[in-house]
Order: sequence, then C-alpha cells, then structure tokens
Amino acid sequence: MANVLREITSITDKDCFYIVERHKSEFTWPIHSHEVFELNFIEGGRGVRRVVGDSIEEIGDYELTLITGEGLEHAWEQGRCKEPDIREITIQFSSQLLDSNLLARNQFASVRKMFERARSGLTFSMPAIMKVYNLIDALASREDRMEQFLDMLKILHSLSLDQGARKLASHSFAKAGHDRESRRVNKVQEYISQHYKEEIKLEDLAAQVAMAPSAFSRFFKQHTGRSPVDYIIDVRLGAAARMLVDTSTSVSEICYACGFNNLSNFNRTFKARRGYTPREFRALFTKNRVFV
Repeated sequence: MANVLREITSITDKDCFYIVERHKSEFTWPIHSHEVFELNFIEGGRGVRRVVGDSIEEIGDYELTLITGEGLEHAWEQGRCKEPDIREITIQFSSQLLDSNLLARNQFASVRKMFERARSGLTFSMPAIMKVYNLIDALASREDRMEQFLDMLKILHSLSLDQGARKLASHSFAKAGHDRESRRVNKVQEYISQHYKEEIKLEDLAAQVAMAPSAFSRFFKQHTGRSPVDYIIDVRLGAAARMLVDTSTSVSEICYACGFNNLSNFNRTFKARRGYTPREFRALFTKNRVFV
C-alpha cells in the first residue's frame, strides 16, 4: 500500500488551536490523517468531493465537518467543482483543549457526546452552519486570544446541539465506539462487531437482549435508524473498506473474510452503498496518504 509521510502539526504546546484561512480554486492535499482534532469549513465549494474514511460524498455551497478520530483518513478533493474562489477555514486543536475533567462536567455533556460521535467524522446541517457562520468568519482575524478562545467554545457548544449532524465513516472503518444511548443496543452492536464474519440470524441478536425477534427489529431500528440486516451489512462493508485501504488482500478474499458469501453480491452492494466498486475505492487510497 501507499507510503505514509509523517509531518509535524502547526500547533505548539502554547497554543489552544491553529487556524488557517485560504482562498483557492483547487484542492491538491492528498488523503491524510493526524492526531489532532479538526473542524473544516468550506464556502463556495459545490461539487468538491469529501472523503472521510469510507464515506465519499459531494458537498454543497457550505460545508462544515468535525473529525476527532485519531488516524481517520480524510480529504477534500476537487471533484466536479469549477469555482474560481473557494474559501476554506481549517481549525485544528488538541484533544486536550478541554481536559477530561472539564468534559466530564454536566455543562459539557453535549460537547463530549459530539466529540465521541465525530470519531467517525461528523458533518453539520445548514441551519447549524448558519448559526456559527459569523463566529467562524471572524475567528481567524480575532486579535484578542482570550476572545478567540471563548468564540471557539461558543462554536463547539452551538454545533453540539445540532440535531441534524450526521456521522460519516462507518464505525468499523473508523474503529470508533458505539453511541452510548442504550445498553441493549450497545450489547447487540458489540455482538455484531465480534461475529460479523459469520452468519448472524435475527434470532441470535434478539436473544442477546431477551426479546422476541419482531419486537427486537422495531426496537433496534428505533434506536439506530437502520434495520438489523442493514446495520450488519454496513459493519461488513466498513470492515471490508478498512482491509481495502490497509492491506493488499484480494477483493475476493476480503469479500469472504468480511461475512459475504457471494463476490458479485459484495461488489454490487459495495457500489450501491459507497458509490464506488471495491477496486475503485482501493484506487482512491493508493495515492500517498499523509499523516499530519
């Protein structure tokens, strides 16, 4: 697979965060990952392709995405965008910006949950972007460092309340934990994570939480937004995508190693849910990946 170039981040031990604003007509930075958290804002980039783990999507006129997963590959690529002036504001900050003791306080509960969800990449809704637009717009030019820090807290708090925020990469690709909303859901998700390579029956899942299969299906979809079958497929596809990126194992071997029993079905399902065939997805990551 591709070599990984390791670079030193621009954040120093004396800085809370690093902010850079750019105006560009082209995205050239390759798929990369880093240890720091990143909030990335793009204005006027309709058609740009956002890659976060195994999620590949085209963005609209406004884009705001938070990534807190250490080592989660991501990039914004040119895609179909032909705009001559694209504005990008990137804010990078240490995971220790708010220490664990502070994040444990009730006042930071929504921010703590947002950071956990953003381990898979979290993209925000248009109403949420508009609420913080003025703060982000002025953040880079703020001369008073304390006011800059307080504005950053306001941005994080406002975004943490966004009910329309959407996770991007599958948790199996991002190697992220599950949302802590229901112990029973977590128990089932953990079971699927351990057994996705095998045949999993609805009865097996229902038995984990002592429920009838029909009642369990309704319960699981209510809490996750997906049926048990769809969730299992996404876990398998996430694991397959991770193997495509990290190994040179053949597509057919990956297919069977991740719980699929038919290569044609695997290729078709991967294409339908990821927008690319497994081979195309692997090719996307064969360019040099950069660790920042």
